[in-house]
Amino acid sequence: MEWVLLVSAYVVGSIPFGFLVGKALGVDVREVGSRNIGATNVARTCGKGWGALTLVLDAGKGFVPCFVALGERLDAWLVVAIGASAFVGHLFPVFLKFRGGKGVATALGVFVAIAPIPAAIGFGAYAIVFAATRTSSLGSLAGAVALPVATSILASETAYIVLSVALSGAVFVRHRENIRRLISRKESRV
Repeated sequence: MEWVLLVSAYVVGSIPFGFLVGKALGVDVREVGSRNIGATNVARTCGKGWGALTLVLDAGKGFVPCFVALGERLDAWLVVAIGASAFVGHLFPVFLKFRGGKGVATALGVFVAIAPIPAAIGFGAYAIVFAATRTSSLGSLAGAVALPVATSILASETAYIVLSVALSGAVFVRHRENIRRLISRKESRV
């Protein structure tokens, strides 16, 4: 049962919604804008509404496997493994030769399921920084800092704290080019 949930979470996480939305509109998001399959690039290249849809779908693929695992009353560490599996699926999707997105929305979905208040704080940090700077990557990094801090203070499970640190670290690694552009003041605004 556990292996089925872990593999299923990875497969669900691998669904490249941003790519599919773009393809439905005749745009290969891997070839335009930032060349990322995530919501920000979809918003830039296909329109804000399509970007919002991609955000919801990408968050959903983190949320649904964790919600199912919680409903099964599985051990917190197994729930965390399932959430991590969905997140890894987004970063390394089997359907796109393991070249995926940065994981921000999928991580958000995982934490909306397992620790909603820290998830809201992380999203709030994103929203405030994005509103002030119009720079999605900077907002994402702010959210990635706020999430483990909030989880450390508010979460009841050590497993959730460990996952928040791991996912936030991965988000920073996936944003390394953005960080370089931020430092050199060449990062694109939305």
